[in-house]
Amino acid sequence: MDPLQIVIYIMILSGAVIMVTNIVRYARFLKSTKDVLSSGVHQDKVWEYLALLLLIFFLIGYVFVALFGKPDMMMAGILFGGSIFVMIIVTLIFRLVHTVKENCLSIAETLISVVDARDPNLKGHSRYVRNVTMLLFDYLPASKKEGINRISLEFASLMHDVGKLGIPEEILNKPAKLTDEEWEIMRNHPRLGVDILRPLASFKEILPWIEYHHETITGDGYYALPGDQIPYSAKIIAVADTYSAITMRRSYKPPRAHEEAIEIMKEVAGSQLDAELVEIFCTIPKIELRACVPTNVEV
Repeated sequence: MDPLQIVIYIMILSGAVIMVTNIVRYARFLKSTKDVLSSGVHQDKVWEYLALLLLIFFLIGYVFVALFGKPDMMMAGILFGGSIFVMIIVTLIFRLVHTVKENCLSIAETLISVVDARDPNLKGHSRYVRNVTMLLFDYLPASKKEGINRISLEFASLMHDVGKLGIPEEILNKPAKLTDEEWEIMRNHPRLGVDILRPLASFKEILPWIEYHHETITGDGYYALPGDQIPYSAKIIAVADTYSAITMRRSYKPPRAHEEAIEIMKEVAGSQLDAELVEIFCTIPKIELRACVPTNVEV
């Protein structure tokens, strides 16, 4: 084989290797779009998977040309350049989607700051719960993470108290104990949050996570949902929400120390909180939990 043919086959084989990488990266991209910020309508999914099939078809073409064809330099250049072109497009798509997700989360944080501003006791609470939720998620075993999209969980934990937009300020800011009637209104904030987010079709998956984050294992939570029916993601948010509530300063109570919060959570493990999640939570180093505290939160 003359040197030119060697160069031609090196270009084709290099293009094939790059195309395999493109297929793997694109498949990961499809998996990353299964969250509340980037999931599309059914027609979009058809086009996305059709594109994946075409990439595989092109790869077969590379292999066929290399094994059975008589490629020249022009064909080799087209095949090699095509694989580079696809790599550039996939990279640009990745970056665009990443930027969109970051912007959406920033908008959500702005909305949540409005919720927190209505109640001095909530200042920074939602972001604190989000940070602790994602830290706990990182400590879960791989088997427990299956079926939970990270971005979706982050958004649900950040928006878990959005329903308090529908609670009158005189109830939110009441310094005294709430009456039974006022407490019933307050207890409805998870479902108010679901009503606010329901028009967003891609949020359908996380609505139960928000609605049931105040349920207990014994079934005597806000809506008396039995423990075995509480979504696992809602249980994760409940652990983070409880830790935040204990360690944050409120107008009616001083903050509790980390060690005290851990003891309290151990006491309610299996009754209020999921026992396994509490056990995992207790293995998280204090310094990592302290890093979850937003700058404007006093603990």
